[in-house]
Amino acid sequence: MNWIYDPWPWYISGPLITLVMVTLLMIGKRFGMSSNLRTLCTICGADKTVDFFKFDWKAQRWNLIVVLGVLIGGFVANNFLSNDTSVAINPNIITDLHTKGFENAGKAYMPDMLFSKDALTDPKALVLLIIGGLLVGFGARYAGGCTSGHAISGLSDLQIPSLIAVIGFFIGGLVMIHFIFPLIF
Repeated sequence: MNWIYDPWPWYISGPLITLVMVTLLMIGKRFGMSSNLRTLCTICGADKTVDFFKFDWKAQRWNLIVVLGVLIGGFVANNFLSNDTSVAINPNIITDLHTKGFENAGKAYMPDMLFSKDALTDPKALVLLIIGGLLVGFGARYAGGCTSGHAISGLSDLQIPSLIAVIGFFIGGLVMIHFIFPLIF
């Protein structure tokens, strides 16, 4: 079982992702997580007030099963298949993050400062999570999909708009981490 506890190398995970993408392309399906938000809103009745949500959501049921699998898989991996949750990042970055209040930097993928139950009572963390969620949601809709949809599905389908979106995601990430993040923390 030790092989399952460690991260899988690119030469294992890459071909597995490729196999999934080729299979989806062959059966005429397009992978993307943010499209499930539209489906869920339609299921909840948003199609009665907004034309954007008027579509055949039943054709997207398969993608909702993917979301369920991601949630279950993430839970199982985090709670039962993770011996060491430390993140291999540069020691200088860990020191910098410690000075900004991220006490468990380098020890976990999701910092307690933003993802613990206490973050919901801290006004600054709550505002950051709400604004970040709105920006990600708006950005995914405006770009016609999220990072996984464009970077995995769109690029494997050789779509130029996905290439432009992925370049934009990288530029946005660089701007965020080098210019905006230091101002917030």
